[in-house]
Amino acid sequence: MKISADQIRAIREETGAPVMRVKKILEEVGDEKKAREILTKEGFEKAAKREGRQTEQGVIKVYAHHSGKIVAVVELLSETDFVARNEVFQSCAYDIAMQIASMDPKDVKELEKQDFIKDPSKKISDLVKAVIEKTGENVKIGRFYRLEIGK
Repeated sequence: MKISADQIRAIREETGAPVMRVKKILEEVGDEKKAREILTKEGFEKAAKREGRQTEQGVIKVYAHHSGKIVAVVELLSETDFVARNEVFQSCAYDIAMQIASMDPKDVKELEKQDFIKDPSKKISDLVKAVIEKTGENVKIGRFYRLEIGK
């Protein structure tokens, strides 16, 4: 199987794995789907190792529904301010705020188990693990609040 730079780039963007690791796995298994599965599993294993690290930085994101009747605020925590400014991290925080506005979870555990509204094949915990995988830092959901007119 001939491996192209586009294949490597696509798998790297999806999994967050280093370019050389992507290339090596592709050469070993010869199948893009299997390579993605292996690299994603490796990323989740790395994320599990980072769970105990302190998360004292992060961002607070707000999502306001277009109707103006629902708003959600979420605190997404990271180890460093550098990662908190990362576009992947910022986007994840916004998506989680939107999830909270839409699905009204009662606590973080319930939120993490919910199917992601933009892609039901993923859980919210998968979004967080993907950020951990791509940034190399521990990331976790902190506090969140949801307000709705009439509730």
